[in-house]
Amino acid sequence: MLTVRDIMTKELVTLKDTDSVADARRTMDEVLIRHLPIINQAGDLVGVLSQRDILAATVSALADMDQSAIDTMEAAIPIRELMSTAMATIPEDTRLRDAGLTLLELKLGCLPVLSNGRLVGILTETDLIKIAVQLLDQVES
Repeated sequence: MLTVRDIMTKELVTLKDTDSVADARRTMDEVLIRHLPIINQAGDLVGVLSQRDILAATVSALADMDQSAIDTMEAAIPIRELMSTAMATIPEDTRLRDAGLTLLELKLGCLPVLSNGRLVGILTETDLIKIAVQLLDQVES
């Protein structure tokens, strides 16, 4: 039986809730990710920030500004202002099928993975697509 632990992304990229939206955008662009787990000073998971969150907040509010003004504004906005705090999480020993159903039912792009209440990974749509492709390769060989 496959579990979330088997395919989750373990090399986490996180930011603190006090970091800026500009930091988040830069990090997402550099590492090529769409979801960032957000932690507090104690290292506890306090939210998730997605590219969609950033776009929703900045596109309409900053539409008439030039790029320099947008950069300045984003540098002044802490992540905690945009992050989602009402997030679903899953334990690392969750069956992969159940995790996939959770993503589908809740229409989520990621699930932070916890072990003993601590963030240990993140399961994304991409992780599930990778395993689906591997399984299809096995079936089609």
